[in-house]
Amino acid sequence: MHNAEYEYAGFWIRVGATFIDVFLLSIILLPLTMMVYGDLTWKREGLILGPADFLINYVLPFVATILFWLYKSATPGKMALNMKVVDVDTGEKLSVGQSIGRYFAYIPAMAILMIGIIWVAFDKRKQGWHDKLAKTVVIRKRKK
Repeated sequence: MHNAEYEYAGFWIRVGATFIDVFLLSIILLPLTMMVYGDLTWKREGLILGPADFLINYVLPFVATILFWLYKSATPGKMALNMKVVDVDTGEKLSVGQSIGRYFAYIPAMAILMIGIIWVAFDKRKQGWHDKLAKTVVIRKRKK
């Protein structure tokens, strides 16, 4: 992606966007989970409490993230910090396949001590492994 108007978004601003997203997801998902499971929300022994937990805490964030990437080119945290996730070659919005691939590419990116996420700090295009696998970059308006 070559556009003089934009620059690659670096590690720390992307961390900030992630904190915003986690906060927003928490204030939506936690009350929903507690409405269904009550105190069991805090006493979970496995990854999933039941079908509603799976829908609320796994399916809903997946669908929301994909829809945000497709229609806004960013999650709320990235929008708040004026960033966009775009195709690495064209600078255009992501395809459905790219979006789904990017979402699941976070798994290997975080699997080994989050090296694939930390990679953003050292990559010339500020791409994490999830970006490289999905052929995406995160950009923001260049400061003048």
